[in-house]
Amino acid sequence: MFNKLCEGITRLMVLWVILFGMFGYFYPSYLGALRPHVSWLFAFTMLGIGLAIKPQDFRPIVTQPQYILLGTLAQFAIMPLLGFLIAKALRLPPDLAVGVILVGSAPGAMASTMISYIAKADVAYSAALTCSTTFLAPILTPSFMWIFASAYMKIEFWPMFASIMLTVILPLLIGLTVKSFFGRWIENIIKPFLAVSTTFIALICGSVVALNSKCFASLSLIIFVAVFLHNGLGLLLGYGAGLLCRFDLKRRRTVAFEVGMQNAGLGAVLALKHFSLQAALPNALFAIWCVITASVLAEYWARRTPDSPAAGPGPTPAPAQVPAFTPAARAPQSW
Repeated sequence: MFNKLCEGITRLMVLWVILFGMFGYFYPSYLGALRPHVSWLFAFTMLGIGLAIKPQDFRPIVTQPQYILLGTLAQFAIMPLLGFLIAKALRLPPDLAVGVILVGSAPGAMASTMISYIAKADVAYSAALTCSTTFLAPILTPSFMWIFASAYMKIEFWPMFASIMLTVILPLLIGLTVKSFFGRWIENIIKPFLAVSTTFIALICGSVVALNSKCFASLSLIIFVAVFLHNGLGLLLGYGAGLLCRFDLKRRRTVAFEVGMQNAGLGAVLALKHFSLQAALPNALFAIWCVITASVLAEYWARRTPDSPAAGPGPTPAPAQVPAFTPAARAPQSW
């Protein structure tokens, strides 16, 4: 009963983010006080992902590295440049422009794996791509920020590298190590752990809204336009990249979700630590919006797909089984 309650909390992540965002807007003094602690909150969520990941999630990286390489290239070739072009086209002020570029420079969202499962896409491929982009983030995220965001403000590479290592990679490695030694015991606490992690992500987003509550009304329209364009074009161009690479239907859908969904929770944490309050706002909004649009698209695609699995290269999950990556995927963060 308790595990089902925890699972329900995790699955309703978007609802909690919206509720905490509203709470932060109307009562900013409460959630705004969390700003000094957001890095620790996010590190805890990544620890939960590390506990939930299984060795087979890395298998496609070793067995079919060419597909992982192509998907990773699509992720980091499309979204950072797209963020820069949107910022230029909308003539965003420097802080918001940096925030939009930071959204694009973040790795793929862990929620994309569950979305791929709903859409009857390639779940194993999604999990492997998310792991790949996440472990490359300490190098690639600061690099793309330096390339594209330096036009707006000074970008420090090594402080961002250190932040990602401490808040993402180190907690993931700790979780993987603990899982390898205490696997059976860990299985009993994964669902409660992920429920708490989901709450922390909602708190981070609510904190960002609270900290921007005074200027939110005057900036919301242009921010929403930027977020809508970034997410929508990311999904479209991700699918197009799959077509260009001649992927089968399932993998085209997978790449669309991997590209269009970003770890914007990480972006919000980095923005609060290295840039400004306003730079964190596009990340908080993207964290909510990308899960909503991807969920709707996944349901639409699932209804248009036969129950039998489509043939194609690479690993595909058995249709009657829950994917190996489900525990992590059930935490539908946009991270």
